[in-house]
Amino acid sequence: MSNSTALVNHCLELLATLGPTRAKRMFSGHGLYADDLFVALIIADQLYLKADEHTRAQFEQAGCRPFEYARKDGLRAVMSYWTAPDDAMESPALMQPWARLAMASALRAANSKRPAAPRKAPARPRAKPPAKARPKPRLA
Repeated sequence: MSNSTALVNHCLELLATLGPTRAKRMFSGHGLYADDLFVALIIADQLYLKADEHTRAQFEQAGCRPFEYARKDGLRAVMSYWTAPDDAMESPALMQPWARLAMASALRAANSKRPAAPRKAPARPRAKPPAKARPKPRLA
């Protein structure tokens, strides 16, 4: 499969055990959301699931690989997304434990973020101060 509609739909079906899923185009792939949490990426015909320090070892033990890319400075950047095991790509039932790990990682990431500061109301244009009253001339 290529990074096509068919692959995106297949991956959404695999993750459907997590709840409502959707895909959003991003960069050269897709971001996959479950219950509005960012849980996976599809880049270069490969599904990558969200991982963190609590789940990374399970992905490593299963022989999964992290998502890496070359930065502008020539160094390699490693992100917190790991390939799914090959057999998990076969069915939602086989994907479910891996999808749950990705969801747990996404929940921890979302809960660790500081709450967004409330937005300030747009500044209103200042009203001109009332003109100073001129003293009335006295009549003699």
